[in-house]
Amino acid sequence: MASGIFAVLDDIAALMDDVAVASKLATKKTAGILGDDLAVNAEKATGFLASRELPVLWAITKGSLVNKLIIVPVAFLLSFFFPVAIKVVLVIGGIYLAYEGVEKIVEFLFHKKHQDKPAAEEVAEEGLEAEKKKVRSAISTDFILSVEIVIIALGTVLDKPLTTQILTVSVVAFIATVGVYGIVALIVRMDDAGHKLIKRSGDKGFLAKMGNLLVRALPVIIRSLAVIGTLALVLVSGGIFVHNIDYLHHVLPGVPSMIKEIMSGLIAGLIAVLLATAGKKLFSAVKK
Repeated sequence: MASGIFAVLDDIAALMDDVAVASKLATKKTAGILGDDLAVNAEKATGFLASRELPVLWAITKGSLVNKLIIVPVAFLLSFFFPVAIKVVLVIGGIYLAYEGVEKIVEFLFHKKHQDKPAAEEVAEEGLEAEKKKVRSAISTDFILSVEIVIIALGTVLDKPLTTQILTVSVVAFIATVGVYGIVALIVRMDDAGHKLIKRSGDKGFLAKMGNLLVRALPVIIRSLAVIGTLALVLVSGGIFVHNIDYLHHVLPGVPSMIKEIMSGLIAGLIAVLLATAGKKLFSAVKK
């Protein structure tokens, strides 16, 4: 009886070792996407009133967890029964990401007059509906990025037993949510931490300098993340196209991969924005 229990424990330990090694490899493979995920979601989780930052971030985090709970089992089912569908889903998601990225660029270049007020003031004026809209947008973007993270993680363990595959992908999905949104939470609360340091030190000494640095650094980080997040949307979408569409993968072999990815993302996003704009105008005309 005891020997049977120890044998089971040995099997569990060996499985956990396999999962740990596979998770480490899968996390390395998805590191680039996780970085982009952080930049994109940090930018989307900012621009709210200070009192609403953490509730909004928690709402996005819960949405991200639900995304993973949907994506992980569906990815395994598609991989087993209909593997070609994974590429189709990735490409459709890439079009959405490209649209979001290029739309932000177009908004910045041609609609600057709408950016006079800070985003937090806009959300405050427009109320709860604007907040919900931004949360939905963040969760939708997280869904697409989560699909790619899960697919890449799954691709690294396809030669492993099914149990190892499931545990490894689940670990990576959990890290992708908790790690990314934990860092985002730290970023958006930097100014509060800075103000507390200033207050505690009486605005004197090293702690006061550190507090002032945190307060001054936050707007710079937020603006930087807005730029990085937009570029990440375009780059990730382009990477999806280049790696999943054979023609784009083999065209212009002498051009660096990153250039092809950026160009693919920009072109796809521009087409998507033009089609969406035309569709909105057509719908408005028909409605009238």
